[in-house]
Amino acid sequence: MRVAPWRWALALCMLTILVLSLMPPSPSMPTTGWDKSNHALGFAALAVLSHWAWPGRTVFALAGLLAYGGLIEVLQSFTPSRYAEFGDLFADGAGLAL
Repeated sequence: MRVAPWRWALALCMLTILVLSLMPPSPSMPTTGWDKSNHALGFAALAVLSHWAWPGRTVFALAGLLAYGGLIEVLQSFTPSRYAEFGDLFADGAGLAL
C-alpha cells in the first residue's frame, strides 16, 4: 500500500479541522448537532488516516494528534468567537481511541 496519498489526505484533514475550529461558528458549518461528537468524529477520522499514513507508528501518531487537539484549543483561546475547553480535548481523545 502506498502511504504518500494517505499522508496528503491526513494533512488536508488536519488543515480542514484547524480552519473549522478557528473560524467563527455559523449555521452553514457541517455538524453532528453536538460539539463533543464533532470533535470525536473529526479526531476518529484523523486516527484512521494517521494509521494508514504512518503504518507501524500508531502510538506516536495518536500522541501527536492529541497534542494537535491541544494546540487547537490553545489557538481557540486567542480567537474572539471561540474558547478553549478541556472537554473538547477529552472528546478529541475519545475520537482517537475509537
